[in-house]
Amino acid sequence: MNSYAGFWKRFLACMIDGLLLGAVGVLLLIPFFGLLGLGVGFADMENGDAASAGLVVAAFAAYGLAMVVITIGGWLYYAFMESSSRQATLGKMALGIVVTDIHGARITFGRATGRYFGKILSSLIFYIGYIMAGFTQQKQALHDILASTLVVNKP
Repeated sequence: MNSYAGFWKRFLACMIDGLLLGAVGVLLLIPFFGLLGLGVGFADMENGDAASAGLVVAAFAAYGLAMVVITIGGWLYYAFMESSSRQATLGKMALGIVVTDIHGARITFGRATGRYFGKILSSLIFYIGYIMAGFTQQKQALHDILASTLVVNKP
């Protein structure tokens, strides 16, 4: 079996993925805020409280929609990439690590989905679920334990 990927290698892969997804997220938000900018111009022309209230509602709706799109995009990115034949996100590929099940086999999309949403639990209390990867025998974070996965160095 391959050696387990350590905490710092996993952390750096997470940072790379975060930067990539963040850049895509900003690109997705630009059109939303551009449309809101047009709304500000129209609200000023009408000079009324109803237009201002409508703008606030539109801002919250645009932000909410953007967050839904970003969340779904992140889920699909991680789940498809980690269950693909490459078994890794772009950040993990850059560092030569892959996600496997506990037997070293490729994980399914369903298991990758469970692992992704398990990261919510890993981050809830000061990211202790992530920090566990530095202290467990198989270098598993909480979401790895929940999904019965390992992150190992690619052979």
